[in-house]
Amino acid sequence: MVEIKTDANLLLMREAGRVVAQALQAVRDKAAPGVTPAELDGVAREVLAAAGAGSPFLGYRPNWALVPFPATLCLSVNDAIVHGVPDATPLADGDLVSADFGAVLDGWVGDAAISFTVGRARPADTRLIDTAYAALEAGIAAAVVGNRVGDIGHAIARVCRTAGYGIPDGMGGHGVGRSMHEGPDVPNEGRPGRGMPLRHGMVLAIEPMLIAGGDDAHYTAPDGWTIRTLDGSRAAHTEHTIAITDAGPRILTAL
Repeated sequence: MVEIKTDANLLLMREAGRVVAQALQAVRDKAAPGVTPAELDGVAREVLAAAGAGSPFLGYRPNWALVPFPATLCLSVNDAIVHGVPDATPLADGDLVSADFGAVLDGWVGDAAISFTVGRARPADTRLIDTAYAALEAGIAAAVVGNRVGDIGHAIARVCRTAGYGIPDGMGGHGVGRSMHEGPDVPNEGRPGRGMPLRHGMVLAIEPMLIAGGDDAHYTAPDGWTIRTLDGSRAAHTEHTIAITDAGPRILTAL
């Protein structure tokens, strides 16, 4: 089901999105060699508590999941694409980290993700991350009234494929509202002019995921959540929750 939000709803969703942005910034500021993903989850929990917000991630269990998600933050390192479970393994210099976070405030959800390097960045990782952000910007630019969902996927894929990167099979963005995952699905590769028409009041999570090695294949780790690249290469993940408006796309999870 696709819920069309009122302008008043969008203002409330912006407040939830602001909490998400603050938490991701706090996580990035804290991340350093020797810090554990579990400690970063603690940082994110503190931001939620200070805002009086809840987590759509903690305890989340879709029908395919073996166990509920045990944290408020997805922390995916190096060859992990998404859904990384924060653990006690210290981050190392040069690790590529993707942090995905959500917040629920006054019944509305915000969802966003960032990718960055801990310590000294490898040039290949910098290019991968920069391309992920370029793909996100392209997807947002295509999210205008009159376009269709396929135009967003086409814009994302054009950036990723031109750079030689893989796009994980079957993974992409989604609608957001009172639930973290609503309709429509927003694939990271699509055909222009195809799919659901974009209307004022739709809210979407646009989230490119890139695989450095160029392969699209992936697998789920034994923890039942972490999705890793099949070729062992590194991955990057970026995301914003955006509103489709008559005045153009509005980013709800910007800082």
